[in-house]
Amino acid sequence: MDVPRLKQSWSLVAAHGDQVPLYFYSTLFLAYPETRQMFPTNMAGQRDRLVTALGHIVSQVDQLDRLVGFLQDLGVDHRKFAVRAEHYPAVGEALLATLRHFLADQWTDELAQDWAAAYGLVAKVMTEAAQAAESVSPPWWAAEVVGHERRAFDVAVLTLRPQYLLPFTAGQSIGVSHPAVRAWRYYSPANAPRADGTVELHVRAAPGGAVSSRLVYGCAVGDQVHLAAPVGDGLTLGPAGSADLLLLAGGTGWAPLKALVEQVAAEGSRRRVDVYLGARSRSEFYDGDAVEKLVSSHPWLTVTQVAGLDLNRPGEFVFPVDRALADGDWRSRHVYVCGSDDMVSHTVATLTRSGFHAGQVHHEGLGRHWYGASWRTAAGGPAISDDSGGAR
Repeated sequence: MDVPRLKQSWSLVAAHGDQVPLYFYSTLFLAYPETRQMFPTNMAGQRDRLVTALGHIVSQVDQLDRLVGFLQDLGVDHRKFAVRAEHYPAVGEALLATLRHFLADQWTDELAQDWAAAYGLVAKVMTEAAQAAESVSPPWWAAEVVGHERRAFDVAVLTLRPQYLLPFTAGQSIGVSHPAVRAWRYYSPANAPRADGTVELHVRAAPGGAVSSRLVYGCAVGDQVHLAAPVGDGLTLGPAGSADLLLLAGGTGWAPLKALVEQVAAEGSRRRVDVYLGARSRSEFYDGDAVEKLVSSHPWLTVTQVAGLDLNRPGEFVFPVDRALADGDWRSRHVYVCGSDDMVSHTVATLTRSGFHAGQVHHEGLGRHWYGASWRTAAGGPAISDDSGGAR
């Protein structure tokens, strides 16, 4: 298999932009109309995510060992879309037809064989993982909404009780879907696992976001939602060992970091944890009572609120990391970062310039692409996102 040739051919195809996914989906839906139901009714938000992801993954099949865990999790996760083993060849055929169309006379029998073999390896890992999971966990869990609090115009805190125990680790994400919306969205529980199995979600309604808007504005106690298996390990505490922590949150990015605080409390390790919690203005700190309760209960915890906009200094914006670095030297800490893409990218760049090494800075992948294991985006259909703007 000629991997450099795979990568070069994909770069040529990707240069055609939006025409590539349009051709891909037209080919897939015409040849296999039954696959249409796996995707959102409104395809406007789909853009190029699936076909771009396929191109990246397959053209880098030489790194399959590094990607195998991600692909296995993705195969298991895609069961919630009713994706079955027989759908993978259909997607593969549409992918090869798309490549053949855009490469034209540069498409050769040897290149076709390479792409078919590479896609076959990826599909094999995903289908085998999905089949192995059938006897272990359901495709999704039904959960009842037992609490719904509007904390701001566009923010709600929901408490869900799954019908059966949904195991997860603090810092992971779970897929959420409302029966009225044929799409999925990923959120991090704002709690460590509880004895009663309930899950707390912090949801901000994204502009045009079908799932997030339904959860914030059109959901009430007694409603039922669906939850998918937990995914991702970028924000879990494992890599930090027993080190002291610096947690940097923006907006509802506080949710998974709140779960980490609860996990530290449950472990009884008494490591130092300092949190810098950012919002655009003081009025947007939506979880104040819970923060005060955590701080008063745990002497090893401090929380500093950072209002990004200062009316006395128009045009300036202060991120949590800016305030944290002004307050002290944290280079002995493991740092966990969660918030918008802009907040995370600014934070990581600032920490890198300040001497932090990559192994001590933990965050989810930026850009919300399927390739790169940013799980919150593989949500609205196979390997796609529902709400623009991300899970925060």
